[in-house]
Amino acid sequence: MSIFSTLVSKIFGRADAKTPGTMEGSSSGMDVNAILSDLANKKGGGASNWKTSIVDLMKLLDMDSSLEARKQLAKELGYTGDMNDSASMNIWLSKQVMQKLSENGGKLPDSFMK
Repeated sequence: MSIFSTLVSKIFGRADAKTPGTMEGSSSGMDVNAILSDLANKKGGGASNWKTSIVDLMKLLDMDSSLEARKQLAKELGYTGDMNDSASMNIWLSKQVMQKLSENGGKLPDSFMK
C-alpha cells in the first residue's frame, strides 16, 4: 500500500457513524478537520501543528515521518522540486496532502489548502 493510501485509510478509517457526512464505505463529505482534531485531543495535543506540518500529521496518524518516508510520499504525489530541500518539500507535501484529501471527498476548510 502506498504511503498516501495508508494516510487516507488512517484518516477516513477513524470516522465513526456519529461523524457528520459519513457514508458507509465512502469518504465523501467527511470532516477531516473534525476527525484529526478529535484524534489530536485524544492524544493530549501532541503533534499540534498537523494542519501545517506533514511531519506532525504523519506522527498524529502513527506513521513513519522520517525523511525517507516523506521523500517516498513526495514521489507518489508527483513532487518535482529538490528533495534535498526538505523544508520546501514539507510545505509542498502538507498542502498537497490536504488538496488530495479534499479531492478524495474529505471536507476541509479552504485555509488548509493555502
